[in-house]
Amino acid sequence: MEETPAVRSVNVQLQHGPFHRELLRMTDRQTSAESKSSDSSKPNSVNKLPPGDVRQKALEEELKGLVDVVGPGPLVDLLLERAFQLKATDIHLDPTDRGLLVRLRVDGLLHNVLELPPNVTSHVISRIKLLANMDITERRLSQDGHISNAVLQHQRDIRVGSGPTIHGERLVLRLMPDNREYVELGELGFDEGQIKILQRCIEKPYGMILSVGPVGSGKSTTMYSCLQKLSDPTKSLVTIEDPVERRMENVNQIQVDPKIDFGFVEALRGVLRQDPNVMMVGEIRDPETAHIACRAGLTGVVVLSTLHANDTAATIDVFREFGIPPMFIADSLQGIISQRLLRKVCRECAEDIKLDDKHIRMLQLSDEEVDKCQLKSGKGCGVCFGTGYAGRTGVFEIMEMDSEIREAVLHGRSHDQMMALAQTKGMESLEEAARQRVIQGVTDMQEMHRVLTTFPT
Repeated sequence: MEETPAVRSVNVQLQHGPFHRELLRMTDRQTSAESKSSDSSKPNSVNKLPPGDVRQKALEEELKGLVDVVGPGPLVDLLLERAFQLKATDIHLDPTDRGLLVRLRVDGLLHNVLELPPNVTSHVISRIKLLANMDITERRLSQDGHISNAVLQHQRDIRVGSGPTIHGERLVLRLMPDNREYVELGELGFDEGQIKILQRCIEKPYGMILSVGPVGSGKSTTMYSCLQKLSDPTKSLVTIEDPVERRMENVNQIQVDPKIDFGFVEALRGVLRQDPNVMMVGEIRDPETAHIACRAGLTGVVVLSTLHANDTAATIDVFREFGIPPMFIADSLQGIISQRLLRKVCRECAEDIKLDDKHIRMLQLSDEEVDKCQLKSGKGCGVCFGTGYAGRTGVFEIMEMDSEIREAVLHGRSHDQMMALAQTKGMESLEEAARQRVIQGVTDMQEMHRVLTTFPT
């Protein structure tokens, strides 16, 4: 974007005016006891500005003239720039009866940032739809679009989705990961023991490795890291995705397109005729995809994929519900990773928490753990935008398939029986992994309870 005097003026205002100050303050209400015990404790909670906030009014007055001065393009560019700086994963543009509410998802939580006035709304929506090659005249139907990094002159692609609401058209922008970023398994949160287990699973000459969990739990990132581990110029690596989230060298990446009847099933069938060694399937969503992936894992292909399931044993239940024979499940699976993401205590404002009887009871601490426990809590600072948290880490449970677990699958053992068997063989549960992160001071008890609700309170 050309640095004209007008653009420079707006940039200064957005960096030092009410917009930037609101970004710095947008989550400080999380530090209050009230917000900690109410909506902000929920996975998709929103931190709201109080009605009539003077900063909001000042911000709206400032923005009213921006489009007239520099047009909607620079305003959109500056909003995107701020979102990237905050490491947001999504931008929500929600129409209201007062204008357009801008919200950012940072570390898994949505935060109200500002409300654009009505005279700006249509310009901003149209500008983004044009960049995403969407029909700006169609406001009654949902649309999907894509803004490439070539358009924005950086290494981040953006997926755009639109849809009608009673107040007008809303947009959600998914900010895709930097194509240059590769995250080692240890950086994701796997401990040394888990990395060794996962390494054994992915080094097998065939079979499926699945990453399971809810939306936004980091499954795709884990699969990309596993795929990078398998990268080898002597092998044929193929991905089937919807859409391609991260471009990789020496990997044939295929994007499905349901509009032309080219879905996961069609892509899988085609790829299996093209001599693959390793396949990454973006997501197993239906019985037919599951059946083909299982068969691929039995015929000499390493298959990486994701699935929506609550834990490792629940994955086997999902496959049973898909109608896959127990023998196929037992023989094709090599390992299942269940995961969640926890916000980390901000290192800049972390404070030591004195251990008391309540902590010991809630964390079920042994005498040895009491001695080494390092409870931390962030008080909030400029680095973490007042939240007390900065960044996220994964917690994982890994079920490595061996002869006993395969036998249990063949005999139709229940979910609880499968979990108990895996834990007797050394599998660390999600709850235990999260508990250890609290003991180590990586995260705190509030975050543990927000993400995993199975602990006593």
